[in-house]
Amino acid sequence: MDNELKEALSALLKAEFLPMYDKIDLMDRRMDGIENRLTGIDRRLDGIDTRLDGIDNRLDKIEIEQTQVKQAVLETNATVKRIELIQEQQHSIIELLSARSIEHEAKIKRIL
Repeated sequence: MDNELKEALSALLKAEFLPMYDKIDLMDRRMDGIENRLTGIDRRLDGIDTRLDGIDNRLDKIEIEQTQVKQAVLETNATVKRIELIQEQQHSIIELLSARSIEHEAKIKRIL
């Protein structure tokens, strides 16, 4: 009788646990699906990180170039101001020479 009782109890336990095993298998499959999705998300995030690193590098280059352009503009402005000053000085000299030339022409006409 002991043997029959053990077999009956074993059959009863198997019958009771079988739905739980099925549910656990289903949960395992779902967890595998979730892990696969998370792996895909990780890959996508790695791709985004790579792209952001590339953007950071490009921005660094642009900032360096912008600084160089600003420096070139400042140097150009300084050069233009020097040229303007020289032109003003030359203009004053030309006006003075023009006045002297007119004065000399008048003296020459008087002499002749």
